[in-house]
Amino acid sequence: MKRLVNLLALLVVTVFVSGALMAQTKLFEGTWKLNLAKSKYEGVQAPKSLTRTVTAEGGGLKYSFEGEAADGSKISYSFTSKLDGSDSAVSGVGTPGGADTVALERVSNHKMSGVLKQGRAKIGSVSTALGPDNKTVIVDTKARVDGKEVKTHQVYDKQ
Repeated sequence: MKRLVNLLALLVVTVFVSGALMAQTKLFEGTWKLNLAKSKYEGVQAPKSLTRTVTAEGGGLKYSFEGEAADGSKISYSFTSKLDGSDSAVSGVGTPGGADTVALERVSNHKMSGVLKQGRAKIGSVSTALGPDNKTVIVDTKARVDGKEVKTHQVYDKQ
């Protein structure tokens, strides 16, 4: 009987903790549009437009980006991350710095950090934070592209 009670207690705790973790990622879910007026770009031109869509997928988050680069070319890439710091393949065109892999990790309920890689070599880092009203997402990126440093401060508004 004691084993059954312990097993049930463990099951309840597991369900509660996994539910709490999924609720935390829900804050990042949705469609977010880049606010060019509030964003800053150093060492690289700002895109003409960019929309990011974040959905829950397999215990993690799927990110999809669609937009138009400064030169008029198409931006369309995506990846799915478990948010545990493991590498996730990026597919599509227009990725930041040409990254082909990203490794994201949840820092807190409202923050994530990550590493951008190209051919297994680290090319940059990214920090994502929800705004105080949960209606904006701020993404700060630092990378080395073609030998020069690139910094972006992107502000996205929830749609």
